[in-house]
Amino acid sequence: MAYKTIDMDTYVRKEHFSYFRSLPYPYAGLTVDVDVTGLLDRCRKQGHSFYLSFMHLAALAADEVPQFRQRIHDGGIVEYDECPTSHTELLEDGTYCYCTLHHHTEFEEYLKQAEEKRIECKNNGITEDEDVESMYFISTLPWLHYTSLIQPVAGKDESNPRITWGKYERNVEGRYMMPVSVLVHHALVDGVHIAAFYNNLNRMLNECS
Repeated sequence: MAYKTIDMDTYVRKEHFSYFRSLPYPYAGLTVDVDVTGLLDRCRKQGHSFYLSFMHLAALAADEVPQFRQRIHDGGIVEYDECPTSHTELLEDGTYCYCTLHHHTEFEEYLKQAEEKRIECKNNGITEDEDVESMYFISTLPWLHYTSLIQPVAGKDESNPRITWGKYERNVEGRYMMPVSVLVHHALVDGVHIAAFYNNLNRMLNECS
């Protein structure tokens, strides 16, 4: 994936970057219920996978926030032009494998490639098939409508955003709400950037109605 290197001499968050990198746990995250009624209705009418459709929107929403495309690299920051997703696929034995998808394509083509990759990846276990630095890490807990989530990280400079969602449930107004969690490296991403991601996602979900 192509990327540019951020000039740390002019980087406005230079002090924030140094401070949060010094912390033993430099991550920030939250869970927000989002309205997926329109997307769910569209998927049912068109016979599309809700999982893949929501993943596509989530990745596009993240792409619109430059800080979500930034990674800590050799002590500095790089910003990728685009970021593929690495998501979990449930296997018959109850474990899972990783599957890489590229969402910068027409939606119908994305779905076609995704279905092919989902079959292919099930022979790979948890071995990634590409360099992981640029990726968004995607997972889901479709069995639970949860209110918070603690996610594992490999090390304090690992800076891939993690996007996870749970079970959608109907609220008292008849809308289907789904918990969506985000975990980011605070050396790169602040609350205003997380809010921008959710605003983007909600806008795209509203467009499905």
